[in-house]
Amino acid sequence: MRFGRAALLALAVAAVAALAPPAAAASNASATRAYLNANYALVHAAHTRIHQVESTLRGLLARIRSECPLAAKDSPEETQSEQLSNEVIGTMVLTAIHLDLPAGRAYVKAVRSLSWSNASLTRSVRAYAKKVEKIIGLPIPKLCDDVRSWAGSGYTALPAATRPFDSAFLDAWVSPGFLPGAMKPYEGGLRSLVRQTEKQETDIVELEAREVETWGKIMDSLELQP
Repeated sequence: MRFGRAALLALAVAAVAALAPPAAAASNASATRAYLNANYALVHAAHTRIHQVESTLRGLLARIRSECPLAAKDSPEETQSEQLSNEVIGTMVLTAIHLDLPAGRAYVKAVRSLSWSNASLTRSVRAYAKKVEKIIGLPIPKLCDDVRSWAGSGYTALPAATRPFDSAFLDAWVSPGFLPGAMKPYEGGLRSLVRQTEKQETDIVELEAREVETWGKIMDSLELQP
């Protein structure tokens, strides 16, 4: 009788072991499908707004030229100017992001609980989602006020908010879209979706490269040294 119970237990354990790999594969495939769809939605939302972003950043440049031209005239090139330069970048990035905050929120909600049998992949996806969540929660700095405050101190004291903002922004700054290499084995029949995502990501990267010129024009308008 004891032998019979032991045999049944062994058979049960063997059955569970035999089922585990397919179950894990199904879980990986399900998580990957959910992730790739959510990631595409985030990238596509940014992609559809490329022209709006360009127009909005031109408007930001025009506003700075109007509200605080030469606000950092004769300022030194040192650590504090670099920190305000980072604030200029943050202002531009957040001005673009704030055009569609719901897209970022939807992405975070869709992916933050996903998991894979590859623990490293799970961690990397969740780390990226945390950065997205953090950056969409940052307020747009009051750039003109902050540069004028620095100038008013004789270029010796940054506004209280500048360093904390820089730290939070630089820690969370990511481009729309994240396709970790460790996910490739699970992509299955979703390669077409991945290719669409990668193509749109390329267009977004090109937008970011073009906007370096806008950053330079803002810096010149303020007479702020990088």
